[in-house]
Amino acid sequence: MGESRKNFHRFSSSDFIETLLDGSVMMRLVLLGGPGAGKSTQSRFLCEKFQLQRVSVGDILRQAIADQTDLGKQAESYVNQGKLIPDPLIIEFMRDRLTRPDMVNGWVLEGYPRTAFQAEELDFLLDDLSQTLNKAIYFKVDEQVLSERSQARGLTDDTPEAIRERLKAFRESTEPILDYYSPRQKLLTVDAGQAIEAVSAELLSGLQ
Repeated sequence: MGESRKNFHRFSSSDFIETLLDGSVMMRLVLLGGPGAGKSTQSRFLCEKFQLQRVSVGDILRQAIADQTDLGKQAESYVNQGKLIPDPLIIEFMRDRLTRPDMVNGWVLEGYPRTAFQAEELDFLLDDLSQTLNKAIYFKVDEQVLSERSQARGLTDDTPEAIRERLKAFRESTEPILDYYSPRQKLLTVDAGQAIEAVSAELLSGLQ
């Protein structure tokens, strides 16, 4: 990170929830958690509860490629070569999506950021758009529970070895993200090892 970017964002917890003119609540949230942590379930819950838009990077990429947009064509060239889509291109996808009219009441971002560098780049983008990330929500679950949940899905690629590798990759990439958001008072950790309803209740309590 360049010196000019260090400590660039100094957020206060007081700017967490914004109230719109119609009295509704506007939030911009990032969801973090391992495979099987329940991010998608709670994402749908939050979107329905607060009329937020769910933003999935994977969905955005697939739709752009299917529609053959300019960004989609660029992404497709990397996909066809079996390469990871570079961060600058992902950020352009995010810029395009976050500036659309349906995002005005807030959003829940799932599947991004995946690294501390991406978290920082997202903050730079939001600053450029005059937006603020309110909270990064970490759905904390014991790795043994995550492994059991993944195996219970019964998918062909959910072999014990594959699950272990995914959890290892998640752990290595996520810890720096948590270290990025925590000192900025943006991190909310939720015990996602509970029943779905209990996780939702703890989530709402933490967002108040």
